[in-house]
Amino acid sequence: MDTLRVLIVDDEDDFRETIVKRLNARKILAEGAASGILALEVLATKDFDVIVLDVKMPGMDGIETLRHIKKLKPEIEVIMLTGHASVEFGLKGMQLGAFDYVMKPAPLNELLDTIGQAYNKKRGIVL
Repeated sequence: MDTLRVLIVDDEDDFRETIVKRLNARKILAEGAASGILALEVLATKDFDVIVLDVKMPGMDGIETLRHIKKLKPEIEVIMLTGHASVEFGLKGMQLGAFDYVMKPAPLNELLDTIGQAYNKKRGIVL
């Protein structure tokens, strides 16, 4: 079985680093990027199955980053991370091809479940 590869894109260092560590501890290959621009640079040289993408980031926001991701690698499933005040951006992300959105702060079990569902969709597994 292939190993699930996840990219966490969030400008909050503590959040991003904690999620990456917790995913790696569960045998999920996870990396982090602190901005949309850095995420696109990583995507130019590495492949991922799922991207967890924060909506609110300085510079290139999550919606713009999502547009670029879907142009470069449309097969990657993207989960939008959104705060209560920006649910409409999560929904906008889904209109642009995101798999789903998760409210921040996301409980790890909810995030893991959504990542698993996105991975299954990418692999063509319907549950």
